[in-house]
Amino acid sequence: MEIAFPLRISHQGTLASVGYEQHVMQLIEQLLFTSPGERVNRPDFGCGILELVFDSAGEAVSSATQFLVQSALQQWLGDLILVEGVHVVTQESTLTVTIHYLLRRTGERHAAHFQRSAP
Repeated sequence: MEIAFPLRISHQGTLASVGYEQHVMQLIEQLLFTSPGERVNRPDFGCGILELVFDSAGEAVSSATQFLVQSALQQWLGDLILVEGVHVVTQESTLTVTIHYLLRRTGERHAAHFQRSAP
C-alpha cells in the first residue's frame, strides 16, 4: 500500500493509503497538473499544461502538449512506467489528457484519463 493523494487521514486515524496502481495514477496526476516552480524543493517538477487550457485548440498546440507530457513522464516517472502513448484534446476551455502506459513492476497496461477546465 502507498500513501494516497491528496494526503488525508483515514477512518482509522492513520494516513490514507491506496494500491500501487492507484498510487502511480495519482503520481501521474500530480506531475501533469503541477506547474514548474510550484514545488519549493523540486522547482523543475511538473508539466505546466494547465496554462495551455487558455491557448487556441490547434494541431500544433496539441502536438506540443503531447511532447511536453511524454517527456515529463519519462523524466520523472520513467522508472515506474513505460509510456506507450499520450493523447491531448483541447476543446474550448477544457483540456483532456489520456495516457497509455505499462507498469514496470507488474507488466500491466493501463490508461489514465485526466480532464481540467479553466476556472
